[in-house]
Amino acid sequence: MKKNILLIFFTLIYALNAHSQNSITGIEKLKEKAPKVFIDCRRCDMNYIRDEITFVNYVRDKFEADIYVLITEEQTGGGGQKYTLTFMGQNEFSNIEHTLTYISYKIDTWDETRKGLVETLKRGLFPFMLKTPLNKYFSINFRRRLQPTAVKDKWNFWVFSLSLDGDIDGEKYRSSRSIELNFSANRVTPDLKIRMGISGEFDEKEFKYREETIISTYKNLNFSALTVKSIGEHWSIGGWFEVSSSTYSNLKYLYTIAPAIEFNLFPYTISTRRQLRFLYKIGYNFANYLEETIYFKTSEKLFSESLSIIMEVREPWGSTSVSLEGSHYFHDLSKNRLTFRGFLSFRIFKGLSMYIRGRYERIRDQLSLPKGEATLEEILLRRRELETGYEYSLSIGINFTFGSIFTNVVNPRFGEIRRHGWRRWR
Repeated sequence: MKKNILLIFFTLIYALNAHSQNSITGIEKLKEKAPKVFIDCRRCDMNYIRDEITFVNYVRDKFEADIYVLITEEQTGGGGQKYTLTFMGQNEFSNIEHTLTYISYKIDTWDETRKGLVETLKRGLFPFMLKTPLNKYFSINFRRRLQPTAVKDKWNFWVFSLSLDGDIDGEKYRSSRSIELNFSANRVTPDLKIRMGISGEFDEKEFKYREETIISTYKNLNFSALTVKSIGEHWSIGGWFEVSSSTYSNLKYLYTIAPAIEFNLFPYTISTRRQLRFLYKIGYNFANYLEETIYFKTSEKLFSESLSIIMEVREPWGSTSVSLEGSHYFHDLSKNRLTFRGFLSFRIFKGLSMYIRGRYERIRDQLSLPKGEATLEEILLRRRELETGYEYSLSIGINFTFGSIFTNVVNPRFGEIRRHGWRRWR
C-alpha cells in the first residue's frame, strides 16, 4: 500500500514537473520568434534593459532589427532629463511607428531613472507584441498621466543647485591645489525659461626645479543669466546678462548685456529629433583689464552682434550637428570671429560605423591681450591667452563589429573588459 502511495506521489510530481518544463519550453520556442530589437541610445544601461525586458530578442545592428528604437534626450528646467523614445517598425512591423516620452528628475537616482526608462520601453513595445504569439502573456494596467506643469508646486518650478569641489595632489617636485564653486537657479516652463548661475575657480600649481620654485595661479569668476520667452512653435525672444573675471583672459571684470531672438524652422516640439535654429544677438560690453592691452587700453565700451545657425538631426542612419557663428564689434568690423563646429555619426553598412567631430575658429577679435611677451611658465601651463589667428580640432573614429547578431545575454562576472583593462565595479 505504501509503495503504491509513493508511486502515485512521484508520478504526480513528475507530471507536474514535465508540464512545467513543457510550458517553459513552449515559451522559449515562442521567444525564438519574438521581434528583434535594436536600441539606439547613448547613455542607457543596456545590461539592465536586457535583464528587465526579456520578451524580445536584442540585436547589435539596426539592419537586423524588426523594431528600431531611437532614444534622444534633452535637459529639463529642473535639471533632469527628458527622454524621447521613437519606435519604428521594420519588416513585418513596417506599418507601426509611434513616440513616447519619459522625464526624470534631478533628485532621481540612476536606478530610478533606468527603471522609468524601462517602463516606457515596455509600453512602447506593447503594440508590436500584440502582433506576435506572445501577446497572450501580457496584462494591461491603467495609470493617469499629468502634464508637466499640471501640479501645484510650492517652489513655483524653481530648481537650485550648489556644488563645491576641492582637490589637492602632489609628489616630490610638484604639487597642485584647486577649488571650484558652482551655484545655479533655474526655472523652466513651456512659456518661459530662466537660467542663472555663478561659478568660481581657483587653481595653483607649484614646481621645483633644482633650486628654483615656480608657482602658477589661475582665477576665474563668472555670473550669467538667461531669460527666454516662447512665441509660438517657431519663435523665441530673450537675452543674456553676464559678469566675468579671468586672469587667463586679462579681465578684471567684463559686463555683457545681449538681447536676442531665435527662429527654429522646425517646431520646438520635435527638437530632440531635428532642429534648424537661427539665433541673432546684439550686445553691449564693458571691459576693465588687469593689464594694459596691445591696443593701449585699460578699459573700453564695446558694441557687438552675432548670428548663429545651428542644425541638429538624429535619425536611424545616425546623427549630425553643425553650427556656424559669426560675430564682430561695431567700432571696427575687422575685429571679428567665425566659428564652425560639426559632428557626424553614421553607420556605413552592417556592423561598420564611423564618426567625425571637428571645430575651426578664425580669430580676429582678441582685444584683451596684454602687452609684453608671455613667460615660459604662462605658455607651457596655459595661464595666459596668446595671440593667434585660428584654433582647430579634429577627431575621427571607426568601429567594426561582427559575429552573432544577438545580445540577449548578460553576465556581469569579473566586470567588463576595456581597452586598458577591466572596468571597476560600482
